[in-house]
Amino acid sequence: MDVQATQLRAGMLVMFKGEISTVYQVEHRTPGKGRGFVQAKLRNHRSGAISEHKLASSDSFERISLEPRKMEYLYSEGEQYHFMNAETFEQEALSAEMLGGQVNYLIPNTVIEVQFHEGLPFSLALPASVDLEVTETTPAIKGATVTNVTKPATTETGLIVQVPPFIKEGEKIRVSTVDGSYQSRAN
Repeated sequence: MDVQATQLRAGMLVMFKGEISTVYQVEHRTPGKGRGFVQAKLRNHRSGAISEHKLASSDSFERISLEPRKMEYLYSEGEQYHFMNAETFEQEALSAEMLGGQVNYLIPNTVIEVQFHEGLPFSLALPASVDLEVTETTPAIKGATVTNVTKPATTETGLIVQVPPFIKEGEKIRVSTVDGSYQSRAN
């Protein structure tokens, strides 16, 4: 299905110059002289590079559709992360290179939506936040009352998060999967 440049929206997946790209930002511009155009920021999925492009309103792109499948994350082995389809029990191994920073939010036995493109795993659709256990952090300093002070804490997945001073080792914290920031203590 083709999409005109004027119909592009943030979050869409399109084929751009032979590569699958995510639309990050779209702005319609109409200068005083000449024709209107679309200014778009696109992220290439293979290279991860974000580039800005000036597109004519008449430019069209092939819209990429993904097939979501619920899969359970099982374990990692070296650079491979193993998932099992919850319905068919088939297993898929995804590489650390393909997953990138998403590996910091994977906890064994968690069901995650894996996006497939043309029968091959393409990306993960992580929840907005995950609960991770703090495995290492420095003790709180007694009498520290400044409210915006944080300290680094290492989680069970190896992710380092800046947390408030009252967080201790062994506690579970809620972490944003968007930017890796501390949100709250987990229940």
